[in-house]
Amino acid sequence: MPIYEYTCPQCGKEFEELVMKQNEPVRCPECGSDKAHKLMSRCRAQIAGEAGLAAGGSAGGGCSSCGGGSCATCG
Repeated sequence: MPIYEYTCPQCGKEFEELVMKQNEPVRCPECGSDKAHKLMSRCRAQIAGEAGLAAGGSAGGGCSSCGGGSCATCG
């Protein structure tokens, strides 16, 4: 049972809705309009090795001492 994100063109409210059936009409919880549009959901993914780059690491994947990834302390 997927949860989708919607926006209502009538009142501008953004909301999430659990949708049981694909063709089931979705009503805005704010104004009751059935003209809500499904939004493109945003997701977050972490790919192995890139977490260090986001945190300020180097492209070499090394430790904070050398950043090279091939010294004895990096293991």
